[in-house]
Amino acid sequence: MNPRIEVVPHCEGGQGQVTFRHLTEKHQMNEACLLYAEVTVYPGSSVGWHVHKGESETYYILSGTAEYNDNGKVRRVYPGETTYTPDGFGHEIKPFGKEPLVFMALLLKT
Repeated sequence: MNPRIEVVPHCEGGQGQVTFRHLTEKHQMNEACLLYAEVTVYPGSSVGWHVHKGESETYYILSGTAEYNDNGKVRRVYPGETTYTPDGFGHEIKPFGKEPLVFMALLLKT
């Protein structure tokens, strides 16, 4: 199966556009996994602030550096780091510097 590529403008109200390379689809994961994708965010773009309701989201940073807002606490994240946003909490992420940010995103029902 070839991954489905999706380009999302203003993802979650963010800047620019974000590219998702979907590695699975919901129906393949029995609807428990809502998203499993490689995500690319280019400089000047972002995934905007959003709160998770009935789901949690994990990011694994593959390349690039980002500014990550973890429910109001802003920090830098680097390749090899993992972030986790539980049900009822919010986050946003944007590249820091001139390199694209690439990460794995896993969105699960809670």
